[in-house]
Amino acid sequence: PLRYISKYREFVKHEAVKNKSQWKTMGPAKVAVPSPNDFLQKHSKEPKLAPKKKEEDGKKLLPLSVPQRTYRPVIRIKKNFINKNAVAVIRGVPKKPRPFCVDTRQGDKYPLEPSGLVPKYIKKKNYGVIPKYVTRRNEEIKREEEEYQASILEQLKKKAMKTLSDEERTNILKALKKNWEEINHAYQGLPVLTDTRYKKIHKEELELKLKQLEHDIAAIEKHKNVYIADV
Repeated sequence: PLRYISKYREFVKHEAVKNKSQWKTMGPAKVAVPSPNDFLQKHSKEPKLAPKKKEEDGKKLLPLSVPQRTYRPVIRIKKNFINKNAVAVIRGVPKKPRPFCVDTRQGDKYPLEPSGLVPKYIKKKNYGVIPKYVTRRNEEIKREEEEYQASILEQLKKKAMKTLSDEERTNILKALKKNWEEINHAYQGLPVLTDTRYKKIHKEELELKLKQLEHDIAAIEKHKNVYIADV
């Protein structure tokens, strides 16, 4: 059978060409196309200077100023820089070479002064001198200690406390040690088996007394000055 062909085929082609192909996707030109005769010329966009003013209304320009007879022009003397540089070199003091330090076989060198090998620190003026802040801090510490000792003495005077003499201190130590020996002898004589409640309580009491005596003996031996209050 013959292929079907629409009767609107030519009409559709005509409409497609009419609406789309006339200017493609850009549309109609909205700006007038420039004429080919109005092309861009060289130096046409550079600013132009105003024309020079000519003599107007027959007025002449003022004549140039003429120097007076007493005018003496300044004569500049040419300097001989070669001789000047030669005299400066002859009279100048030669520069001392900067000391360098070489530490490799390839000859790599660097300045000696900032390397740390030069004893610059011990050559300072204030080397070995105690800094001011240290002396000031020591004075403050000493003053605080004196104030603390003075406050302690005032408190002792207020509380009517007195210092034990060396003889009293030794007598107290002897008495404490003798008491410790007696309690320790009693503690060593306890039975090995503590099977009753009374034995346990007695043993704990002896241990507490021994600890307290040891603490008192150590405190008195450690401190030379012992203060006691009058009761």
